[in-house]
Amino acid sequence: MASVRQVQVTFDCADPERVGRFWCEVLGYVPPPAPEGFASWAEFDRTLPAEKRGAWFACTDPSGAGPRLFFQRVPEGKVVKNRLHLDVRVGSGLVGDERVAALEAECARLVALGGKRLYLLPADEDDESCLVMQDVEGNEFCLD
Repeated sequence: MASVRQVQVTFDCADPERVGRFWCEVLGYVPPPAPEGFASWAEFDRTLPAEKRGAWFACTDPSGAGPRLFFQRVPEGKVVKNRLHLDVRVGSGLVGDERVAALEAECARLVALGGKRLYLLPADEDDESCLVMQDVEGNEFCLD
């Protein structure tokens, strides 16, 4: 049997810090401490060659339970729907109107941070409702 491996979720994006800070707010994640000898990541970033400045951003679950998120600058923009997306679990255990209210409340918080509400997928005979959104660069995710 294969051993369990930790994973990192990597986002390709135009502005790694902007996208990363959005996801920190969504998930309650935090950036790691600045490298030894630097008071901040901004100070560290200024030591890099111009083309490397702002090229990436990372954040972690402060409890250690969730995967590390890594955001890397790429030259091309998003063109089509994501083949992989995150489901942010905000309605676990809730059903019907109570679930939709929880999804809509979190959606409103994330829209204020720069996210975009796309549409609500209403409950059917198999699944509870979920709400489809986009982050600050248009990457789809669901509030579930």
